[in-house]
Amino acid sequence: MSVLVVAQGSHSVLVGSKRFMKENDIAILEEVNPIAREFEDMAETVVLIAIDGRLVGLLSIADALKSDANEVVEALSDMGLHTVMLTGDNERTAKAIADEAGIQDFYANVLPAMKAAKVKELQASGQVVAMVGDGINDSPALVQADVGVAIGTGTDIAIESADVVLIKDNLMDVVVAIDLSRTTVRRIHLNFLWALVYNLIGIPIAAGALIPCGVHLQPWMAAAAMSMSSVSVVMSSLLLKCYKKRDLSERNLAYGVKGQLQRLRAPKGYSPLTLAEDIV
Repeated sequence: MSVLVVAQGSHSVLVGSKRFMKENDIAILEEVNPIAREFEDMAETVVLIAIDGRLVGLLSIADALKSDANEVVEALSDMGLHTVMLTGDNERTAKAIADEAGIQDFYANVLPAMKAAKVKELQASGQVVAMVGDGINDSPALVQADVGVAIGTGTDIAIESADVVLIKDNLMDVVVAIDLSRTTVRRIHLNFLWALVYNLIGIPIAAGALIPCGVHLQPWMAAAAMSMSSVSVVMSSLLLKCYKKRDLSERNLAYGVKGQLQRLRAPKGYSPLTLAEDIV
């Protein structure tokens, strides 16, 4: 959690988390803990205020969960992807947010400098990690991730650090981006297969394999066949322009066993890592 130290006149004012108060030798009264836990159970972050070394009050801060967060997490799960949440909030607040969003695994008390380290840790375990972020603190993790995805309404440095930039502030576009990438990879595979079969048939004929049968391939026929091969591949690729955003309610976004992206890049599994800042 970010903290603020303000000196005004002869008074010293500290605003920050419990950990920050303890680091500055501020005593936290026992009656404060039940109040703080009550706010944390409601997915709110507690900020303590101390003046001249004495705790005088607390504030609770909360961001509204994005309306489509739960649907997006479920859709990612249906696609065979595992979602993890990173947040700088404490354990109780993080759990409340994760439960509301439908996320099973989360890491709390993660400082900005630790986000990239956590991504690296997941990669070291054999995971391919997609990082979604929109803040300045997310930039190192976006660079470290195998695929960095930035929200278009986020900070400039996050956008510059990411591999993919989503134009709108819409979490559903994360699902759409993965779905579109898989559709594109499937189209590439189809084009390779078509070109291979076409050439396996065409090259022997061009070499005269059918001459004993009385079939002679004229030069203009070979040129036309070669042109048709290129045109067919281009036309097949242009069919991607017909792509339409799928309805999450259909629950049909998965392609095979964990999809094309996993087979190409992550034989041990694909683990997208979604930050709390992008869900709330």
